[in-house]
Amino acid sequence: MGTMISSTTQTPITIDALLQEARRFEPPKSFTGQANIQDQSLYELAARDRLGFWAQMAEELEWFEKWHTVLEWDPPYAQWFVGGKLNASYNCLDRHVQNGLRNKAAFIWEGEPGDRRTLTYWDMYRDVNKFANCLKKLGVQKGDRVAFYMPMIPELVIGILACARIGAIHSVVFGGFSPDALRDRINDAKAKILITADGGYRRGNLLPLKHDADLALRETPSIKHVVIVKRGDFPLHVKEGRDHWYHRLMQDAPSYCEPEPMDSEDILYILYTSGTTGKPKGIVHTTGGYLTGVAATTKYVFDMKPHDVFWCTADIGWVTGHSYVLYGPMINGATQVIYEGAPDWPDRDRFWELIEKYGVTIFYTAPTAIRSFMKWGDEWPAKHDLSTLRLLGTVGEPINPEAWMWYHEHIGGGRCPIVDTWWQTETGAIMISPLPGVTHLKPGSATVPFPGIEADIFSEDGQRVESGGGYLVLKSPWPAMLRGIYGDAERYEQQYWSKYKNIYFTGDGAKRDEDGYFWVLGRVDDVMNVSGHRISTMEVESAVVDHEATAEAAVIGIHHDIKGQAIAAFVTLKEGYAPDISMEQALKDHVVDKIGAIARPDKIIFSAELPKTRSGKIMRRLLRDIAEGKALGDTSTLADASVVAQLQRTYEEEYGA
Repeated sequence: MGTMISSTTQTPITIDALLQEARRFEPPKSFTGQANIQDQSLYELAARDRLGFWAQMAEELEWFEKWHTVLEWDPPYAQWFVGGKLNASYNCLDRHVQNGLRNKAAFIWEGEPGDRRTLTYWDMYRDVNKFANCLKKLGVQKGDRVAFYMPMIPELVIGILACARIGAIHSVVFGGFSPDALRDRINDAKAKILITADGGYRRGNLLPLKHDADLALRETPSIKHVVIVKRGDFPLHVKEGRDHWYHRLMQDAPSYCEPEPMDSEDILYILYTSGTTGKPKGIVHTTGGYLTGVAATTKYVFDMKPHDVFWCTADIGWVTGHSYVLYGPMINGATQVIYEGAPDWPDRDRFWELIEKYGVTIFYTAPTAIRSFMKWGDEWPAKHDLSTLRLLGTVGEPINPEAWMWYHEHIGGGRCPIVDTWWQTETGAIMISPLPGVTHLKPGSATVPFPGIEADIFSEDGQRVESGGGYLVLKSPWPAMLRGIYGDAERYEQQYWSKYKNIYFTGDGAKRDEDGYFWVLGRVDDVMNVSGHRISTMEVESAVVDHEATAEAAVIGIHHDIKGQAIAAFVTLKEGYAPDISMEQALKDHVVDKIGAIARPDKIIFSAELPKTRSGKIMRRLLRDIAEGKALGDTSTLADASVVAQLQRTYEEEYGA
């Protein structure tokens, strides 16, 4: 068990208390004794020769041709391992098949209804090769974009790796997104092929993926073919000539496809994330640097060993699934659990049941999920033997100390280090995290940057903050960094590189404590973090305003004990519409239809007017303060101060705030 170095009195922990957290946990000696990294040597190597460190990490991949230059940096554009050639699919499969791991389980998959499959590295290799040939037969060439809209089933991984094998660029759209969201992402990427499934399962409900895909496909002129994986007996329409069943294509496909030698800087994938302007932005990741970053962090942050059973609960529709379900673990030859459904179906112990059933040793999930587990009660994990676990991880947002302690005690049995990881879709791989055999842990702190990562905290005017809060930045390029926003260089430069010269601005606030540890405080812009999903306020506003009854809307994120943030929408209705419960429900349903269930507002507050500056800008800060019951601060720039007082009264009457 970890040694508790000091303790605080147990009081209800708020975000403010988080900043004074004083508990410390040493790595258990039993863990350190077997850890991949047991001392400061990796940090020392990276500090001495940062580029040499990353070159050493890249050496762990299989390259068809060696690079001649580690880094070419022309801010804000980086090229890593210049001149090197490799293939992502080869690194995930071929080398394991050739090195004696062909019959090792790559994935133990369980569907929500309880069906299960185990696929070895040989199974994956064979199916990826065959499907790569299927894609070629459908006309997919190197550089073409292939969109995915699927449940969490093995065929999603097979499809992605088949794209990587032939040099096609994959773009995965989360299966919970609406048809409109799918359409917009397909059109932005100009995808040639869509790969989907007849449906999937979530909390006992059927997700009609092909039906929703068809709605999107009405306005996607670039799509030439659709491949459908048969998940169950879901009702669907098959369009002759365009739609193809996956299993029928696979029947006659040749069993080997030569992996395409990809330049280190060739695009591997585009993944869309919400931005402050509302329009989803396609984050571009290339091959060599990205694979180096995810392979190294998987090996060292998760202390990955050949005997481990790894389970990252993220959907592959998010970057965590790309980096730590797919590429990072597979490059390291891991055995992984994949689960299709919800953590509380049919009961609230489904996750713990799976850990016990499959002997999971490393478990990686989101603070949102952990807070839900806490709320459901200790009795659910207590029903199960979780003794196989040796390491826990968190991802998606900062974890509050109370949730950290619960996770440590009730899931880890007090013996498992917790790696609290900070990173982004844009960073590609983990940036700040403990190394579990080395780093003393503080509940709620992501601790220190990964070796080779130069993270820092700046004030508004660009001064280094030695101790205290400010803006989290990355001062030098790193291999897994984004290479731009697809088709929008100006937005890339403006969003990430304009605040500080040649410095990457993360958009997050952070605090540095007296030990140099980083405490991430969350977003400083108008992107909400709801249950680990980054959702633009502008996207939700656009959906609310799209309803015929809405005249104007402003959306904010407010504190939520379980989700981290909840969505609140302040709405002004058009004349002739009543601000009642049925209208509230209609607006919530409309947002779900337009964007997806993850963007459903928790609160809708009707207001005759919204607070605006004299230049006409809605003052979201004031709305957030109203919703969270804070002092309102400076209102001198308001066009009409009485609007705020009225809104306060309305909010208090409605929610008792």
